[in-house]
Amino acid sequence: MLELLPPGADHVVAMRVSGRVTAADLQPAIDAIETVKKRHPRVSLYTELDEMRWMTFTAFLRDLGYALTQIGDLDRYYRAAVLSDKHWVRHLTRLENRLFRTMEIRTFPTREKSTALEWVRHLPEVPTAAMA
Repeated sequence: MLELLPPGADHVVAMRVSGRVTAADLQPAIDAIETVKKRHPRVSLYTELDEMRWMTFTAFLRDLGYALTQIGDLDRYYRAAVLSDKHWVRHLTRLENRLFRTMEIRTFPTREKSTALEWVRHLPEVPTAAMA
């Protein structure tokens, strides 16, 4: 299940992922990201991930398909905060941080939820060229 959370900032999409994630679960998050992209030059993501058990194959394909459509838009993403105590999530985040250099990605332990939210809500600076 994927549940949208109150983001606390207009440029942030916040969600909690738990249990089994289906392709239908992903659509509200994709829609929220696209809505924020229409209003802001940069988007940040906040995800609570500790209770996710597994993702269906169709959900994986949907997630991958959406990710591939975003390759040309990677500069639109500013920060991603992942709240998790799972070690494999930290390793994956380090890898993603190296792959997606235009976006800063950090993992926070669950006890640092307020720090993660504060960090991801930081408003990105808008380049002067984008304002013209």
